[in-house]
Amino acid sequence: MALRNIREIGDPVLNKTCKEVKEITDRTRELIEDMFDTMYEADGVGLAAPQVGILKRIVTIDVTGENPILLINPIILESSGEQTGNEGCLSVPGKTGVVTRPNYVKVKAYDENLEPFELEGTELLARAICHELEHLEGHLYVERVEGELMNTADLYEQEEE
Repeated sequence: MALRNIREIGDPVLNKTCKEVKEITDRTRELIEDMFDTMYEADGVGLAAPQVGILKRIVTIDVTGENPILLINPIILESSGEQTGNEGCLSVPGKTGVVTRPNYVKVKAYDENLEPFELEGTELLARAICHELEHLEGHLYVERVEGELMNTADLYEQEEE
């Protein structure tokens, strides 16, 4: 297990387009394992390779804490519906903002053996897939925020009232 440093907003690597993964090497397998470890350690629901400084089209997601999902070279095939809610990002610590995303997505990706598969997700999983795939194109959720970014602590205070 190796934890990687999570790159934060302002780091130029977060604004670059990632390259397709063409083969799975030992280094790629190590990266995937490190990404899951880093995501869980940071209490995140998703992590994209550029967030740890690697410009490869690799995403890890786990919205329940019990269902790790690996997406290599993912592409959204379908999306529908709409959901609006608060969103945060490990690369934008302490902040949250309101973002509208599809409520349903269907994605094609490859597993750790470069075998293709499709995955459908709704609600939080759909949000996480869309959020993480945007990282692969060099975009952060803050570009989509409706209104102002808020401090995460302020959001929790509003929810308690």
